Amino acid sequence: MSAVPSHSPGAILKTTALASAGTLAAGIAYASLIERNAFVVREATMPVLTPGSSPLKVLHISDIHMRPQQRRKQEWLRELAQWEPDFVVNTGDNLSHPKAVPAVVQALGDLLAVPGVFVFGSNDYFAPKPKNPANYLTKPGRRIHGEPLPWQDLRAAFTERGWLDMTHTRREFEVKGLHIAAAGVDDPHLKRDRYDTVAGPASPAANLTLGLTHSPEPRVLDRFAADGYQLVMAGHTHGGQLCLPFYGAIVTNCDLDRSRAKGPSRWGVRTQLHVSAGIGTSPYAPLRFCCRPEATMLTLVAAPTGGSDMGSRAGLSHPTVSAR
Repeated sequence: MSAVPSHSPGAILKTTALASAGTLAAGIAYASLIERNAFVVREATMPVLTPGSSPLKVLHISDIHMRPQQRRKQEWLRELAQWEPDFVVNTGDNLSHPKAVPAVVQALGDLLAVPGVFVFGSNDYFAPKPKNPANYLTKPGRRIHGEPLPWQDLRAAFTERGWLDMTHTRREFEVKGLHIAAAGVDDPHLKRDRYDTVAGPASPAANLTLGLTHSPEPRVLDRFAADGYQLVMAGHTHGGQLCLPFYGAIVTNCDLDRSRAKGPSRWGVRTQLHVSAGIGTSPYAPLRFCCRPEATMLTLVAAPTGGSDMGSRAGLSHPTVSAR
């Protein structure tokens, strides 16, 4: 019996299959061991303040998904205070473990001495649970709740240090001499949002009108836009978490379109949106690909005379990426 030539169809298929399996294994290793821990601070400038306002440096953090033993993440979070923000916005999903509250508070450290606001997400209320990975693509909106998490303890820790809970609340306050009018809703991903509790035109006297939500569901963004909010900030999407080169996010895990999965964009005529790609992942899907974990340093500046609706969507900001 003669040997099968190495260039036979069977040999080629076997070689191709082995190469594909090797590439997949390498990709998973990179996504889980390298990129998932390649934290970065992204910078962007957004012209949303009323004309004549001085700039405001806002640190946007979201989706920390903390577990007690995540030392590298905790060390990186402690370094964020070096960016010296004027204001901090936290759009939820801080926890992934019932004993993670001390780790979150200690890691945020000096940032808790900076004026800040927050709303919670689903993984502040409930721990993640294992689920079929295929649901990430086929049923991204499916909700599986784990054990209750100590969100009350986290809320107490934040508010005791001066951060404002914006859940179903409207507040007006000053930061760096600027008048900010803010409103927030509970997590729309869990259908806990009750926008009617904060409905009404945003204050025309404010230098910045700010809307907060964990999940950027269009039904909530539409309400903020209708009430005249200049900027809405959200998280939840993880920027897609698993993205493709030259394509971007595959899914957003909500009804937001893929093109807005992370970063600044326009919503409606006068409202601008910023979605954080987030800092962590679920412990049951510890992967990131073409979507590094991030915090964002936003420099808010005065809109051009004539309103924040001037300019194209592409011209809203000029993001750059830097790591510290």
